[in-house]
Amino acid sequence: MTGKLISRRNMLKTAGIAASATVLSTVLQSPALATINKIKWKMVTSWPKNSAGLGITAQRLADRITSMSGGRLTIKLFAAGELVPPLEVFDAVAGGQAHMAHTASFFWQGKAKASVFFTTIPFGLTALEHMAWINHGGGQSLWDELYAPFGIKAFMAGNTGIQMGGWFKKEINSIDDLASVKIRSAGLGGEIFKQLGAMPIFLPPSEIYTSLQSGLIDAAEFLGPWSDHGFGFYKAAPYYYWPTFNKPNGSAECLINSEALANLPTDLQKIVTNACAAENAFALSESDWQNSRYLNELTSNKNVKLRQFPTDILDQAKALSSGILDGFVTGDKLASDILISYRAALKNARQWANVSRKPFMSSR
Repeated sequence: MTGKLISRRNMLKTAGIAASATVLSTVLQSPALATINKIKWKMVTSWPKNSAGLGITAQRLADRITSMSGGRLTIKLFAAGELVPPLEVFDAVAGGQAHMAHTASFFWQGKAKASVFFTTIPFGLTALEHMAWINHGGGQSLWDELYAPFGIKAFMAGNTGIQMGGWFKKEINSIDDLASVKIRSAGLGGEIFKQLGAMPIFLPPSEIYTSLQSGLIDAAEFLGPWSDHGFGFYKAAPYYYWPTFNKPNGSAECLINSEALANLPTDLQKIVTNACAAENAFALSESDWQNSRYLNELTSNKNVKLRQFPTDILDQAKALSSGILDGFVTGDKLASDILISYRAALKNARQWANVSRKPFMSSR
């Protein structure tokens, strides 16, 4: 009798568990709960949709987050001009019109002067050295401090690597040939071009080609061969100069509204940050691979004339760079602190590069 009672109790217990599991499964699969658990974000960018390099990176970042979250956090991308103009994405994220943006920090030096340090600096850190500074040298905490007043959190989220010197309609044989040349330039490199005699003009990426074509500008520096080929600059300016002095690094940024990020469940916050890190590394290697392929395409099939900047231009640009940086941060305590940190990172990077990458590349 006792055995039968125990068996009957076990049967009832098992049946109860099964019933509970069925109810729980039904609840979890209900359309109402599925809707509650799903979050939809808007991402705005400074790039034309799926443009070579950064446009592709932005879309892939949105897709990464959506996929890694199993659709719990869905990112809808709005390319430059689709929701807001390309140079207004910072304000869109700060004001809550968009939850996140994919862009470049040196677009915002009018709002936060030291933002330029988080994309690239003339004669500064390379892509890998920049990542080391952000991740291990205190760069991220300074970046956080810089954007905190705007309610924005930033992450590295793509990198186009070392850039080219730029596209010119006419050949440049000396500093004198830069006199009055109207050049599209971004960041502090524009100030160097100005002191070399050129006339820097800042334009969003989508306006560079038409401005070259119309004569509004005589030259333009943007990114590397892959992206530059995609925008068609070679059709309007046949001379392609190297090496860069303006852009040894091409770090893109993901801007996220701080309140929106804080309101995410912890696991989704980690998915967002990890997706940015993954895309940052992937995009850098992609750019390195594609730039090599497209440099060959430009020179072999597009009649591009590859030229080296004259020594006097590079020497003078280098001589000007330190003073320009010092003058740029004058009167801004946070910008000065960031420059100090950046220069410390550059010194650290140079010491290692001088006995590692530099001699190896020379001997290879």
